[in-house]
Amino acid sequence: MKQTDIRIREIKAWTEHFDYRTPMKFGGRVVDSVVILNVSAQVESRVGRSSVGFGSMTMGNAWAWIPQSATGEQTLAAMLEFAQKLAARVGQLSDFGHPLELCRTISECYAEVAQETAIEAGLAEDFPILAALVAASPFEAALFDAYGKLHGADVFSLLGEDFVNSDLSAYLGAPFSGEYLDRYVLARPKPFMPLYHLVGGLDPLVDADIPQRLDDGLPETLGEWILADGLTHLKIKLNGDNLERDVERFVRVEQATKEAQTLRGVSNWVYSADFNERCPSEEYVLEWLTKTRERTPEGAERLQYIEQPTHRDLRRLPRIEMFRAAKIRPVVIDESLVDFQTLLLARELGYSGVALKACKGLHEALLMGAAAQKFDMFLCVQDLTCPGASFLLSASLAAHIPTVAAIEGNARQYCPTANTTWAARYPTMFGVSEGRIQTGVLHEPGVGFEFAG
Repeated sequence: MKQTDIRIREIKAWTEHFDYRTPMKFGGRVVDSVVILNVSAQVESRVGRSSVGFGSMTMGNAWAWIPQSATGEQTLAAMLEFAQKLAARVGQLSDFGHPLELCRTISECYAEVAQETAIEAGLAEDFPILAALVAASPFEAALFDAYGKLHGADVFSLLGEDFVNSDLSAYLGAPFSGEYLDRYVLARPKPFMPLYHLVGGLDPLVDADIPQRLDDGLPETLGEWILADGLTHLKIKLNGDNLERDVERFVRVEQATKEAQTLRGVSNWVYSADFNERCPSEEYVLEWLTKTRERTPEGAERLQYIEQPTHRDLRRLPRIEMFRAAKIRPVVIDESLVDFQTLLLARELGYSGVALKACKGLHEALLMGAAAQKFDMFLCVQDLTCPGASFLLSASLAAHIPTVAAIEGNARQYCPTANTTWAARYPTMFGVSEGRIQTGVLHEPGVGFEFAG
């Protein structure tokens, strides 16, 4: 064991609530507010030194938990109750270790705590592991943050053999023997990264799409956002259940974007397409690719990747493969990815990319990022409309993974009030210039930034 190891002394958790500026539609669901779970973790070293770390994450129940019979209010309440039960469990843990190891130990009780929560809540359905990962993620962030602060360093620079007790084979199997995360993670963040701007299902593209303007000082149409922030990366939410409508939406986005980019004198920009699991088959994706290329060849050529087109349960029969679509563009696993086994299964089904999310837990994101690089898969980082500290965590993750080219950040569109305190402290992270944010500032002790509380 290492002298640098830590153990947990105290855990605290509390929530914040923010209304959205405008509703966001994805996967047939509409979200208009957010509850953020904040966690502080006090830790101590083997020689008695102590520090406090901080973690924060939006409780995205509308994304993490597709209910069978429960209401949205019930799933959110269950996730928050899970967090309270987990806090009690984590607070009793006496083991010393690196945060990677402590988080793996903690994760072994997620299923049990989730089942206990569902039973006590009287829910007639299982508590999804994805929802458990989201509710647990700020605990993981707080432990990594506390570890970095204790050692006065960016925690992403503390992932090698000098700090971690076991190599990656303990988590990812024999092919990773002798390897540590420092092989796959940058010790310093990239100085700049392009920002992926979300084009939600309800978002206006042009003036005619706005029934009544908000007039709150922020852009309101896609074109206005492009001109204001110099955007070059656009993520388009599609329905997946109406081919002609999905094709038309893409074509309209390309038209609006081209008009704005022409005014900027810019000719290079890219798209991603997110169907949020709604496509019935690979054939739907292939036909959408064919028809968009027929309607707008230039726009289709700008497509960088396709995200999670079909149902999150990869084992559901009949299984849906993605080999043909992945030959055209990377097809990225997102909601389906909850552990290493689902990553391996996704590869068997033809998926060629991985979407990392800090909301699934930092230790899992780092491990999946390493595995994806080992397997030469396309990598991106997405943020679940994370505001404030949760966005900074997501951006820090993206900036420290070498093959991730851009970072998603859409709370500035939908929930800017939750960014206010943090934007004053890190203005170049919340202000977009030429489509980029300055991620190089995310190198402070801990997870890269200081709690603004």
